[in-house]
Amino acid sequence: MEKKTGTREGIERKIFWMVRALLCAYVVTGILLLVLTLLLYKLGLSEENVNAGIILIYVISTFAGGFVIGKYTKVRKFIWGLLTGILYFVLLLLITLGVYHSLQGETVHLVTAFLLCAGGGMLGGMIS
Repeated sequence: MEKKTGTREGIERKIFWMVRALLCAYVVTGILLLVLTLLLYKLGLSEENVNAGIILIYVISTFAGGFVIGKYTKVRKFIWGLLTGILYFVLLLLITLGVYHSLQGETVHLVTAFLLCAGGGMLGGMIS
């Protein structure tokens, strides 16, 4: 059977893969945020430790999403992982805007989070 690239079926399949990868990334995010919450409750972590934990969660989650999309696509995995990381960040940004009606933090922090999300997704795609 020939691969259909550029057809409607091919595009729908890739969109489905991306949704699965993003869903995986957000499930990992939820689990790790619960673990961080328990650590905060039990150990009384400082604000710096919590912020570092959140950044680490972003990287691990986008890595997982990039890994999943890389397994599905099998070609140009780093680009698909990068796209997964970027979409993860965009959805995170939209959720923040929806909840708070403004962006929290400085621009430097947003750019750093974007680069970490994109890099984590790309690394996950490359390793898959």
